[in-house]
Amino acid sequence: MQTSSTMKALIFLSAIFALTASAAIKFPQEWVDWKTTHNKLYEEELEELHRLTVWQANQKFVNAHNTYAYKFGYTLDMNEFGDLTGAEFARIFNGYKMQEPFNDTKFYEPDTSVSLPATIDWRQYGVVTEVKNQGQCGSCWSFSTTGSVEGQHARKTGQLVSLSEQDLIDCSSSYGNNGCQGGVMDYAFRYMIANNGDDTERSYPYEMRKGNCRFNQNNVGATIRSYHDIPRGSESSLKSAVGSVGPVSVAIDASHSSFQFYNGGVYVEPACSSTRLDHGVLVVGYGTENGQDYWLVKNSWGTNWGENGYIKMARNRGNQCGVATQASYPIV
Repeated sequence: MQTSSTMKALIFLSAIFALTASAAIKFPQEWVDWKTTHNKLYEEELEELHRLTVWQANQKFVNAHNTYAYKFGYTLDMNEFGDLTGAEFARIFNGYKMQEPFNDTKFYEPDTSVSLPATIDWRQYGVVTEVKNQGQCGSCWSFSTTGSVEGQHARKTGQLVSLSEQDLIDCSSSYGNNGCQGGVMDYAFRYMIANNGDDTERSYPYEMRKGNCRFNQNNVGATIRSYHDIPRGSESSLKSAVGSVGPVSVAIDASHSSFQFYNGGVYVEPACSSTRLDHGVLVVGYGTENGQDYWLVKNSWGTNWGENGYIKMARNRGNQCGVATQASYPIV
């Protein structure tokens, strides 16, 4: 009995200590406001304390960058990813897997007789769907794939149809893709060719996880018959394809905190690699801003990131971030 009473007393005292310690913690108002804005909830106090520490480090980085934004040419923002370290962010959201071209891959050959526009934005031609959100799933490759197919289908038929990323996630594993664990746009193109299409977004909505394949031929939104790769590393060929063909799927190095917190302007990251690529996106145009050439790139992290879901990436800067290293588009 004495032992039992002692244990109860210890448990009671421990509970009182925990409550007292919890009440003593006063989180910074700026952190509280950020959590409210982005609907952040943490199950345990220790987890929140850890996330606060990460957030403060990221905030320091963002503020330091923005102090000298005039030198960098772009700004950063403490967006919804502010409580994630760079490594965590890359692991969760960047799902592109490097690959070598297949032996039968066809390469795009620029038509030198075609006069390219000085600037182009395919959104203005009604061939680009709304910015989508992949959530906490490394399925960027599927969004890049649907984006380029949507564009080519719209250009050919005059109908802009939102296509299913979930179809590609669930059904293209045998072609080399691995759902939320990453994939390759060319693999997805091959699946679509063999499968005779991809279902519509409405009939096969996104679930942010890999499930059983439920492809239905009756719900196909678009088909493709082939695809072309852009000659590796050639920004001039990429410009020719974007300027004359339409939106193009590309892979980039998005592993840097500057990309994670990008807010606006022409993005230049000296540490970017042109060979270690980890994120699939869609080039929907190009232009020049304040004397700096850029690629207009559609991302799949929702409209709260970047410029309403888009980023202007430096163009003609030595294949910055590998934008022209593994580019391709479908033939409808």
